[in-house]
Amino acid sequence: MINKIKKDIHLKEILKGSSIAFILRIVGIIAGYIFTLIITRNYGAEAMGIFALSLTLFQISSVLSRLGMDTALLRFAAEYSSQGKWNIVIDIYKKALKLVVPFSLIISVLIFVFSPYIAEYFFKKPYLASYFQLISIGILPLVLLYIHAEGLRGLKKIKEYMLLQQTGIFVIASLLQGLITVLYLSGKVLIAPAKTPIVSYIISVFLLSITAYFVWRKYIKPYFHSARNISQSPSYKYILSVSIPMLFSSSLALIMGWTDTIVLGIFRAEEEVGVYNVIIRIASILILPLTAINAIVAPKISGYYWNNEKILLYKLMQISSKLNLVFSSLIFFILMIFGENILKFFGETFVRGNFSLIILLFGYFFNSYFGNVGAFLNMTGNQRVLQNIILLSIIINVILNFLLIPSYGILGASISTSFSMFIWNLLGAIFVKQKFNILTFYIPKI
Repeated sequence: MINKIKKDIHLKEILKGSSIAFILRIVGIIAGYIFTLIITRNYGAEAMGIFALSLTLFQISSVLSRLGMDTALLRFAAEYSSQGKWNIVIDIYKKALKLVVPFSLIISVLIFVFSPYIAEYFFKKPYLASYFQLISIGILPLVLLYIHAEGLRGLKKIKEYMLLQQTGIFVIASLLQGLITVLYLSGKVLIAPAKTPIVSYIISVFLLSITAYFVWRKYIKPYFHSARNISQSPSYKYILSVSIPMLFSSSLALIMGWTDTIVLGIFRAEEEVGVYNVIIRIASILILPLTAINAIVAPKISGYYWNNEKILLYKLMQISSKLNLVFSSLIFFILMIFGENILKFFGETFVRGNFSLIILLFGYFFNSYFGNVGAFLNMTGNQRVLQNIILLSIIINVILNFLLIPSYGILGASISTSFSMFIWNLLGAIFVKQKFNILTFYIPKI
């Protein structure tokens, strides 16, 4: 096996890149659980629910503000840097900033102004307005963090990408939240307890956004002299024609991922939202191998496809799908066995979510099993196909949520989410197989 890895340069590169991504993602997940534990143990499930609802609005706002430019920059940076066309990479980056910065500021102002209306008329909880206004401050920094992090990923700077986007936020937020909690318990913090997680999270985003800019600048600075020759650079129109479908895909995927939380927030108490947010975090561990592998595979898909290296592309998908199945299956069985014990760490209140967790584990397993479907479609210019598939899935997801959540709560949310994930991954995998004759998933030989 070791000799096979040494001889296969592609397997070696995927294993190295995904191993780094896996380790850093593990650190990020642990930090996320520490952050969650600090909140649930010291402020209760209700505070966790408020944070989850605020984070939902925060993430949706940031996705809209990015205009799909983060994913587009990933694709373009991978495509043009592999061809040595650094002038085009830098020009696209500058154009992306000119588009997303003003748009992000507009979204931030709108969220701040309309927070009372969103809280009162959408969630039927007027007291959430101040929390929503607080998160509006961090929208632009989060957008810039994603732009620079995805750009670094396109340059195959996987360690930097993972540290900035997948690990750093919760590591810093946990440290800040721990400090704030110590001060709060000693009576030295005047801010409302339920607001402290949001404050910690936003400060973390600000710090990492600044760091991401300087790291990105470090890697592209040697090529600034070539940025003057931009005659071949894509126009704003072309860049938007690529990024907007990616925006819709990202928005729809995020909405599908958060619809259950939003509908729970409308029909159920904050405590139930808090319980569901915890079981989602546990279930999402299952896609850790896919996330790690995708960190290195996505830019390679773009490079191979646009350079017409079809054999390498086919081999890449074979190797990545096999690795993904092995590791995701292992995590699936571990979580199935120890899921209830993990829930107890967060408090007895959260144990009631065990059956919902089991249902979510099956949904996330199928999500992981079908492999890099979304990345493959985005990186090969099929972003509109992905957009349409996710749109169909979110319609199914919304209908199921409104039908099931009022009566079944977190159980209904789990069923809706799992079924929707299965549908969109299955349809995407079928499309890739029909058009490219490539499987994004691995079928073991019996």
